[in-house]
Amino acid sequence: MKDFKEYLDVAWEFHGHRCPAMPMGLRAGLTAMKALGVERSKDKELFVEAETGKGHAAGCFLDGIMTATGCTYGKSNIQKLYYNKMAFTLVDTKAGKAVRVSLKPDFFEKALNSPFVQERKKGVPPQDIPAAITDPLVERVLGLRDSDFLNISDVFQKDVRKGSPTFDVNRCEKCGETVFTDKLTKTADGRLLCIPCSGAGR
Repeated sequence: MKDFKEYLDVAWEFHGHRCPAMPMGLRAGLTAMKALGVERSKDKELFVEAETGKGHAAGCFLDGIMTATGCTYGKSNIQKLYYNKMAFTLVDTKAGKAVRVSLKPDFFEKALNSPFVQERKKGVPPQDIPAAITDPLVERVLGLRDSDFLNISDVFQKDVRKGSPTFDVNRCEKCGETVFTDKLTKTADGRLLCIPCSGAGR
């Protein structure tokens, strides 16, 4: 496993701005990996079931989790459940084992009263919040013990549904764009259409 600072440097670059929530996610992801005894996912060795949603601060938390675990939307080994919770389950797909990690409620509620969040509530973009506000909060997160802010479940068995990737393609007979065949719809008149052209996505 990489040195923590290497992960953190990559995470800041990937995430785009400094904030307290991203390193919370980074640390939570690394803690989950340690609990399972696994390395960062190169392909689909790991899977994340993220309980986060959208429209709130959880997005930053999830970027940290993705950086730590290597579970990404590009590799299709992450799923967002939209529960709007600061929690996730990391699954070892080879061993069929998993662990759930969440922010402790008291810690999370106090974090939402921080000066950083107060600035965000005023509409200040995170990258424009002064370092004098952001940096002490980030340093605090980095200095915490796992037990100070994370609830970590026991490792448990988890059924893993394994699929196989699709490499076959065909062209949509309406827009002409190339589509993987498992997402083409056959119309009543026998044409193969992509989701937008078939109207199935509306």
